[in-house]
Amino acid sequence: MIQKDHSEFDVRLAETPDDMRAAQRLRYQVFIKELGGTGPSVDHSAELEQDDLDAFCDHLLLSDRQNGTVVGVYRLMGMEQAARAGRFYSASEFDLDPLLKLDRRCLELGRSCLHPAYRGGTAMHHLWSALAQYVAERRIDLMFGVASFPGTDVDRLAAPLSLLHHRHLAPPELCVRSKGKPFQNMDLVDKADLDRKAAMLQIPSLIKAYLRLGGHVGNGAFIDHAFNTTDVFLVMDTHRLSQRQARIYGQAAPSKGIPT
Repeated sequence: MIQKDHSEFDVRLAETPDDMRAAQRLRYQVFIKELGGTGPSVDHSAELEQDDLDAFCDHLLLSDRQNGTVVGVYRLMGMEQAARAGRFYSASEFDLDPLLKLDRRCLELGRSCLHPAYRGGTAMHHLWSALAQYVAERRIDLMFGVASFPGTDVDRLAAPLSLLHHRHLAPPELCVRSKGKPFQNMDLVDKADLDRKAAMLQIPSLIKAYLRLGGHVGNGAFIDHAFNTTDVFLVMDTHRLSQRQARIYGQAAPSKGIPT
């Protein structure tokens, strides 16, 4: 079981119903109140963002040691958990067949969020360090998940989506395709006409962090009107992490040839 003590934070896996509710309350604050999302299983009266997959997943919790409040969460679903649940979450938005046909151990990352008061500091580093330990212990080969831009105005997001398509498209064996109907192409601005600096400023910090670690995006975006987001698929091959990138990710690097 992951449990880390730091000067400011504790990081551990959820173990009790109260732990689960704490994660769901933070998710409600971020995804529903802050981003304006909704969904059929959201409990507005109790202010819980939840779905039917929660019971099958591990939930990584970051707590403020001074007050015990959960201020960061990650939802983690491995292949065995997905088999019991009947699906990965991202399979509702992207065709995962190219990944699932590979003989690789996969981990889906989802519902990642931080309380607004803890953004821009060291909180995410501590959460990622524990995540790296989780990945190493389970010998994960591929990490993937849905990452989101706020809003559903594709014209406003044309530049950053195009930058992801031109510079960070996954290799063919890892390149999944959006299931959006109609298909939402991300090649919206010609490479020669793209202001890369301005486009990069529009990319959420979490997506940029994944890209720095060697992450790639899938083919096409998915417009999630319920959550009021434009989603891209991110995939990372843990074998390709360099020593420098592994240090960025956390002190415990993924195993299988990645230096610690």
